[in-house]
Amino acid sequence: MIPIQLTLEGLYSYQERQKIDFENLTEAGLFGIFGSVGSGKSSILEAISFALYGETERLNARDKRTYNMMNLKSNKSYIEFDFLNYENKKFRATREFRRNSKNFEDVKTPTVTFYEWINENWIPLEHSNTEKLVGLSYANFKRTIIIPQGQFKEFLELGATERTNMMKEIFNLQRFDLQNNVSVLNGKNRSELDQLEGQLKGFEEVNEEQISAQKEELKTEQQKFEDVQKIFRETEEKYVKLKTLKDDFELLSQKKSDFAQLTQQKSEIDILEIKTELYDKISRIFTPLISEKNKIAKEISEQLSNKKAQSEILQETGVQFENIKSKLSAIQPKYEALHQSKIQENDLSLILQMLKFSDEIETLKERTKKGSEKVREVEANQKLIQNKIEELSKNAELLKPKKLDSNLLLNVGNWFSEKKKLSETLQIQSGKIELKKLETEKILDELKPFEINPETFKTDFKTQIETLENQRKTISEKRNYLEVQQKLAHFANELHDGESCPLCGALEHPNIVYFDDVKSELNEIQKQIEQLDIQKENIQKQSLEIEKILDRKKIFEEQLKSEEESLKQIQTQIAEHLKNFNWATFNPENQNDFEEKRQQSFSIEKQIDELNQQISLEQKNLEKERENLDSYNKALEKFRLDEAKKEEQIKTNEVNLKVLQWINYKEKAIVEVEEIYSKLAKSNLETEQNYNQFIKEEKEISPKLAEQKTIVSQLERRISELEKEISENKNQIEKALSEEQFNTLEEIKRILAQKINVPEIRNQIQKFRIQFETLKNSIFELENKLKEFSFNEEEFLAIENQFKTFENELKMANDSVVKITTEIERLEKEFKKKENLLKDLAQLQKRAENLKIMTNLFKGAGFVQYVSSIYLRQLCDHANVRFHRMTRNQLSLQLNENNDFEIIDYLNEGRSRSVKTLSGGQAFQVSLSLALALAESVQTNAQSEKNFFFIDEGFGTQDVESVNIVFETLMNLQKENRIVGIISHVEELKEKIPVSLNIKKDEERGSLIEIV
Repeated sequence: MIPIQLTLEGLYSYQERQKIDFENLTEAGLFGIFGSVGSGKSSILEAISFALYGETERLNARDKRTYNMMNLKSNKSYIEFDFLNYENKKFRATREFRRNSKNFEDVKTPTVTFYEWINENWIPLEHSNTEKLVGLSYANFKRTIIIPQGQFKEFLELGATERTNMMKEIFNLQRFDLQNNVSVLNGKNRSELDQLEGQLKGFEEVNEEQISAQKEELKTEQQKFEDVQKIFRETEEKYVKLKTLKDDFELLSQKKSDFAQLTQQKSEIDILEIKTELYDKISRIFTPLISEKNKIAKEISEQLSNKKAQSEILQETGVQFENIKSKLSAIQPKYEALHQSKIQENDLSLILQMLKFSDEIETLKERTKKGSEKVREVEANQKLIQNKIEELSKNAELLKPKKLDSNLLLNVGNWFSEKKKLSETLQIQSGKIELKKLETEKILDELKPFEINPETFKTDFKTQIETLENQRKTISEKRNYLEVQQKLAHFANELHDGESCPLCGALEHPNIVYFDDVKSELNEIQKQIEQLDIQKENIQKQSLEIEKILDRKKIFEEQLKSEEESLKQIQTQIAEHLKNFNWATFNPENQNDFEEKRQQSFSIEKQIDELNQQISLEQKNLEKERENLDSYNKALEKFRLDEAKKEEQIKTNEVNLKVLQWINYKEKAIVEVEEIYSKLAKSNLETEQNYNQFIKEEKEISPKLAEQKTIVSQLERRISELEKEISENKNQIEKALSEEQFNTLEEIKRILAQKINVPEIRNQIQKFRIQFETLKNSIFELENKLKEFSFNEEEFLAIENQFKTFENELKMANDSVVKITTEIERLEKEFKKKENLLKDLAQLQKRAENLKIMTNLFKGAGFVQYVSSIYLRQLCDHANVRFHRMTRNQLSLQLNENNDFEIIDYLNEGRSRSVKTLSGGQAFQVSLSLALALAESVQTNAQSEKNFFFIDEGFGTQDVESVNIVFETLMNLQKENRIVGIISHVEELKEKIPVSLNIKKDEERGSLIEIV
């Protein structure tokens, strides 16, 4: 991970928004962050950790973290952190939380959002899982990238279990934990073995002897089938001939019956044909003439009705035209005087405006008077508010010296919170140890019913299983012998003179051996074998269960040891924490006194805030009064301008009067003038509208009258033409009746009323004629065919019975052949399956032996611990490269047989000793070497081009020469493409580092960042 930019606001001692551009710092390869104690240096690392993981080293969720992290003078905290991950992708993490405006100590849960820089835009992510982006958990992030103050030696002093877990996560060693995979494979293999053994039990009777016996039986059945088939074919030939003859005689009889029915229908068909032809002829001649007659008659009726309606419309239109002409003559004089009347209407409109302006001028004068009084009132209120603000400000200044420093309260409060947290952690850890002890005792109780020796139980169980297997082998050999005896007895019973022996092929059998029945003895042996298998399986299950219990016991014992080490670390932390209390104002054993003083300080600060709020409120009121005064002055000015405009408008309107005089209407009421104006305007509008309407109606009705006259004339001409057409149609109908020898048209209508479908009837008649002739010819042909033959029913029935009997016998013989053939095929397939299953069984048994070896290899995560130890030794070798140089080749680091770190002291004959014997400075040197080696390994594993490492404090334990050596080591990291950030208050380092940030704390503005 490479930092790009960090923005802080309202966090710890950072009151104002501060921004750190890491790009300028990381370009130098080595940079520093310096400042006095308590200035806010470590808060930068806290901000980065909290932005990424929502976790901090100083506070946890139980410590009212959000409240204690927020600056006491701020109502909002905001962190924004941009960084590059191991894939060189740019991300942004933001966290923001706000104070409840109604409850000072209530701080809302932080809102967190992660973004990715894509196509020059920040795109929000759907998750806030930092481990996915950075590739490290929070605990390992603290050990490999940002090491908080006081945690530098944590990795060095980690227990074996925690260190292994850490190595598993950082280097992805869980890929070597194959215990579950092997267990799954073993279970799957065991399941397949059980299935195969179960399947093979179903193939016990499938063998080559059984297949040979079935093939012999098949030969016999096939010969039988061929004999029956020969007789069946002879009988079938006779039966088919007789059956054909019978069918022909029956068909002739049926056709004669059908021909008799058709002969009866022939006369009806002849009559229908004559009737259809007459209808077709009449329809073709008279249907067009009758349709034409009806069409002309209908049109004459419609035209006469239309002529009557149009004549009535013509009469009404003439009356309307005369009425409009008389109305125009009456309104003409009034319309000619309309121009003069409209001039008078316009003058009245101007006079009405002048009267309204006069009233509005009086109203504006009254409002101007009241506005002047309001302005004087607002000016007086301004002076009162100004005096109140000065008094409140004075009171606030008097309270400020009585308030304690907020950073002091924060630091002391954090100390007491940490003390409480450590005490609770100690109590919880003690409880965990007791629980682990109880769990270990429970596991020992689980072993008691088995009554075994944990050290030798595997050997004991193996001996029992071998004994059972030997017994099973002996009984199986006896079973095989008895099975041979049983088979021989079966063959002996099946031997008959004249039949070949299946073993030697002899046809005579003078001395047949007789055997006892061994079936009951075989059953008893089979039960014994099954009982031995059950005993063996029970022993294996018992062994597996004991192994699981012992594995759990070992795990709990290791966990107990780990928890006891954690308890010691907590006790050490408590002692160290008590040493860090350096505030003379307070008592480390009296938290209540501190809380009282803090509450007093909070109360004073609250009073100051309330006074500031009142001052702010009064300032807002003062500003509001100023705005009101400005508004009132603007309104007064507007009133004066409006008054002058309206007086000018009255003078303009008076000049524009043409007929009337302003002096005659000046004293009149507006209502009276409005009534006169309304009546005159209404009269003028009605005159103009009526005149225009009459002119419009005259223009519209004149062409309508002419049009209507034309329509009536055209209708009369059309009626005359239609009367001529109907006379001609009548002559044509009479001529057609005469030609076809009919007297009246009614006779024609009766024929056409039959509605005969000519094509359909003709088709029906044609089909009948064809069917009649076809049937007649067919009867003639059958009679000629059968004249030399006769049919005997009894002879036919006898042959039919023989045919069915032989058919059934043939089917039975064929079924028997098919059945035996199918059984042979089944047995051969089953035998092939059996051979394949036996091959698979051998493979699975061999695989089971290999999986057993792998189970022992990977059991208890032993392989992972082995791989972890290799990584640790490599890490140790890398760390020694720098540690040797820092200690002038006097000390080096190594791992003992328990994978714990030890120091080799070359000044004392190269003997090893505990890392706890190192001085503070030496512990810093070895921790720095380890941390750098671990960071390099992590970054190399992630295949990143650069890696970043942050150190908080630790240089205060070094002498001048050691500082120079450490600094030289850090400078060399630049050549290795490493970036290192240092947080310290040591001035010697500040002079050596080319680029750095300086943190200063201002009493009013909080912590401020500047680049040096």
